[in-house]
Amino acid sequence: MTRLSVARTLDHCTVLGPGTRAVIWVQGCPLRCRGCVAAETLPFDGGTAHSVTELADWLCGVPGVEGVTLSGGEPFSQAAGLAALLDEVRSRRPGFSAMAYSGLRYEALRRGGPDRRALLRRLDLLVDGPYVASRRHGLRWRGSSNQRVIALTDRYPHLASEPDVSAGVELSVEADGSLSWAGVPPAPGFREGFEERLAARGFVLRAEARRET
Repeated sequence: MTRLSVARTLDHCTVLGPGTRAVIWVQGCPLRCRGCVAAETLPFDGGTAHSVTELADWLCGVPGVEGVTLSGGEPFSQAAGLAALLDEVRSRRPGFSAMAYSGLRYEALRRGGPDRRALLRRLDLLVDGPYVASRRHGLRWRGSSNQRVIALTDRYPHLASEPDVSAGVELSVEADGSLSWAGVPPAPGFREGFEERLAARGFVLRAEARRET
């Protein structure tokens, strides 16, 4: 049985792709981009193991979402399992869209092994490339200007004409009273400064943001 190592999931998110989306942050990344805001997702020995069916059941049961965004961690390090997940979800929920982040360039993924190419074929959108702290920030769904939003299908033709500005970040209050957040930080050092301001007011921010790949 194929199992995926997952750092975190989120039912509803509006800042990591078009519309309202579920998000899966996978666990494990071979890259070490300077300034990564989710270092907790980098080790391959962390996270929680889930079967493809478990995750498909969850995605098919989330109301009001048009698709899923795959982040991490490096999704293409678990490409076979994620491709199988998208196949199972779409067999039950046709038209479910898929977007993924990768610290690897699109061209390298296309030249990669069959598992990586299989996941690429199942995506509507890809955000590619490593996070580079010295490059321009404040862009839609990207941490730095070297990264690209690449349309792999014609699902979202309107994106090319929309403003390329930051979608911001979202905060969630967890059952234990702690805060978690999702999104692409608008500038280097955002997470650290934000955590300090929250701590000064007695709040704890859980380490569960999307990494800037």
